[in-house]
Amino acid sequence: MYKYCNSGLQKALIHLTNLVVISVLCSGAYAQSKSLELFIDAALNNSPLLKDYNNQARSNLIDSLRIRASYKPQITGNSLNTYYPVINGWGYDNIITNGGNFSELVGATQKLVGRPNLQNQFEAIRLLNEGLTVSGKISEQDLKKTITSQYITAYGTLQQFSYNNDMLNLLSKEEAILKQLAEKGIYRETDYLSFLVTLQQQLTQVSQIRLQYQNECATLNYLSGIVDTSFTALEAPSLDTIMLRSIENTVFYRQFAIDSLKLRNNDSQIDFSYKPKVNLYADAGYISSLMYQPYKNFGASFGVSVAVPIYDGHQKKMQHEKIAIAEQTRQHYRDFFKTQYDQQIAQLLQQLRASQELIDQTTGQLKYTQGLIDANKKLLQTGDARISDYILAIGNYITMHNVVIQNTVNKMQIINQLNYWNRQ
Repeated sequence: MYKYCNSGLQKALIHLTNLVVISVLCSGAYAQSKSLELFIDAALNNSPLLKDYNNQARSNLIDSLRIRASYKPQITGNSLNTYYPVINGWGYDNIITNGGNFSELVGATQKLVGRPNLQNQFEAIRLLNEGLTVSGKISEQDLKKTITSQYITAYGTLQQFSYNNDMLNLLSKEEAILKQLAEKGIYRETDYLSFLVTLQQQLTQVSQIRLQYQNECATLNYLSGIVDTSFTALEAPSLDTIMLRSIENTVFYRQFAIDSLKLRNNDSQIDFSYKPKVNLYADAGYISSLMYQPYKNFGASFGVSVAVPIYDGHQKKMQHEKIAIAEQTRQHYRDFFKTQYDQQIAQLLQQLRASQELIDQTTGQLKYTQGLIDANKKLLQTGDARISDYILAIGNYITMHNVVIQNTVNKMQIINQLNYWNRQ
């Protein structure tokens, strides 16, 4: 029996050596730790969508300049030279063609537009850019929410890895004591081997969590546009204090307000499009048939054109009705969004309270479980405790501690969502 016990302990010792080596690999040194702000800044700087919004705004400013330029004098040069030959009496009638027409003209046109009309067009560009600004803020908020959510998930996995790795180191130290007690016959070899099984399970758990953490970090780097495969520690996320704002003060509601202003602007532009249009025009140059004193055919002309809409089949009224229908649609979307917003905030606050209560409850239970482990640890040294009870207590403690970590992560995720909806 003693020989068999020594053989089993020897194998267990070799197995334990492998455990320690793997544990050292699992716990390896971290690279420089990174913060949530670093990933958010990288994501915002690398986002092609945000750059697209910025470029669209710049392009709209050019359109504004084009509108202003279109109402300045437009000067063009025109050259038209035609010759009508008559051969042996065959050809176009010279009475009609004059044998040829030659014109070299420089013309200028000037649209006359009222200042209110011009300002309304500029306002359309301004509202378009303001809409892009709001869309950019919403997209930025979406990106921040996504990055923060992934960061919290990865950070929670890191906390689980660190804790479970600490428990692995603790169990490894306890193994040395149990091995000595087993060699002295105070505990049976089967009890010692049962403890080694627990140690092996904990090592497997640590290895799995480590792999999961690496995958979570890889996803975080992918979303942020960062190329990095190192095993990096994450700092505790510093989430902003929850500041619940009225829906009217959020960027999401601002979009509805801008849409309303756009519809008003379009409605006004319909009225401007039906006002009389006045154009001034002038030209100067040379027009001649070369038939009579062509050197005197230099001249100029000028005039004014007026276009007054009289009747178009009531299209103006129809266009105003379309704007009114669009405004009704906008109001329906706005009212539905307000209902969803209130429901979402109320639900998140309810979840936040429930998560905090569960964290407090589980934290209280951890104190009792920790006391039970400490008591069993002292009794183990004298052989007065059953290893199965000690293993069970450790298992319960690890499970409850992981529950605390998970609920803490859930709490941070809820705060992240609340902060998302409260962006100004």
